[in-house]
Amino acid sequence: MTTERRSAFSERLSSPMTWHWTGVVVLSIVVVGLVIRLVYAWTFDDAAATQTLQAKQAQLEALTVDTLPLRGLDMRVSATRDRIGTFYENRIPASYSLIATRIAELEQHSGARLSRISYSQGPPGPELTEISMDASISGEYPQMMRFVNGLERDQVFFIIRAMQLNGQQGGQANLRLKVSTWLRSADAAASGLPMMKPAAETSSPALGTGREGN
Repeated sequence: MTTERRSAFSERLSSPMTWHWTGVVVLSIVVVGLVIRLVYAWTFDDAAATQTLQAKQAQLEALTVDTLPLRGLDMRVSATRDRIGTFYENRIPASYSLIATRIAELEQHSGARLSRISYSQGPPGPELTEISMDASISGEYPQMMRFVNGLERDQVFFIIRAMQLNGQQGGQANLRLKVSTWLRSADAAASGLPMMKPAAETSSPALGTGREGN
């Protein structure tokens, strides 16, 4: 009996069908293993891709916040240039003679008397050159204040650098002013005005801090 069983087992083992199904089972196990490996790899890659995408999105949001102040910068620069051009056109005098004319008109309108005034020009800039005026006026206090207010509110851009009020006598007083305006550098060069002396060379007493015009 035992011999018959061994014989039958040997026949089945040597049977092609047995080897066929054995191969099918082995291949099935291999396929299942590959599928499991692919699923794991796909899941891992998908998680890594998700993390990379989130990191890129965070970087993009940070760049968006950083560049937000720059949006419309070209338009703001253009508008600023237009305002500067308008300021130059309306408030920078075209020549030295226009400055002298405006000072004389303010003197006449205020009633104060301009006893002395000297002009000088500073180093030329890329577009503008500073024109400095050292002036002394006399008159009653309201007259001098009208002259000062006229400078500050004039269409020509004047800046009062310093003021010094001297003693009053019989209602009259003397006021010393240091005033600045600007000319276009080419107009200043053509004006023939002397160059401004360095601060170390001036021996004038210190004056009070001035005011800027409107």
